[in-house]
Parts: sequence; structure tokens; C-alpha cells
Amino acid sequence: MSKIREYSNGETTVVWEAERCIHSAICAKGLPEVFRPKLRPWIKIDASKTETIIDQVKQCPSGALRFYMNAKEDKTAETLETKVEVLENGPLLVYGTLQVVAKDGSSETKNKTTAFCRCGASKNKPYCDGAHVEVAFKG
Repeated sequence: MSKIREYSNGETTVVWEAERCIHSAICAKGLPEVFRPKLRPWIKIDASKTETIIDQVKQCPSGALRFYMNAKEDKTAETLETKVEVLENGPLLVYGTLQVVAKDGSSETKNKTTAFCRCGASKNKPYCDGAHVEVAFKG
């Protein structure tokens, strides 16, 4: 089971799912006062404005970071138009809401961004776990 953490500033809640994180560091590079991977808790949700945090969360390539607005009754993530992007030397990113069906027939609904392994080295297939960096994948 994936470790999921939630961080709230009262207005919005940022959700982080550890197993989905590919450690691209886009969050930490883009908003280092909020996303501080070497500190605990690593997300300091009150270090920036809600809109700025949401904008940064939306840039997460794996979907490990997502958010919901606390005032809304529906706490599901926003649904995006489906788009597929091939990252150079990295994963295949699929944006939007999709259903992933495993070989055993089980299924899972993914929202926002899902990173699929292209290098073959992920220990979390079909999803990317960042192993492409370790194996120096080119493609």
C-alpha cells in the first residue's frame, strides 16, 4: 500500500503519494520554500500563497502531488483533457483521467498525470519510479 500524506493550509490540501513520485524535483526547484525534500515535514504548506502552491502542484510530472480545495464537497482531483507526452530519456506521461487495467484484471482510476515506464527498469511497472536515471536510459 502506498504511503499517502496530506498537507493543508485550511484553504487547500496537497496530497503526496510516495510510490508515484519519480523524484524529478520539479516541485522543489520551482517552489523550494514549500517543497523541501531534505526536511520533515517536507511540505511546508503555509510558506506560500494557495494559488502559487496549486500552480506548482499542477506541474508534477508523475501525479504524486495533487490537491483539492477544502471548501468543495467533492474532494476528487480535477479532470484534465487526455494528453500523452514522451519525455526525453524518461517516462511516458499521460495527462487526464484514465483507467489502468492490470494483467490480473484489477483496475485503478488515475487522475491528473500518470508516468508510465519506458526504460523497463522500474520496480513499480507499469509506472515509472525514476529508475531511468540510474540506468542512464536514452530514448
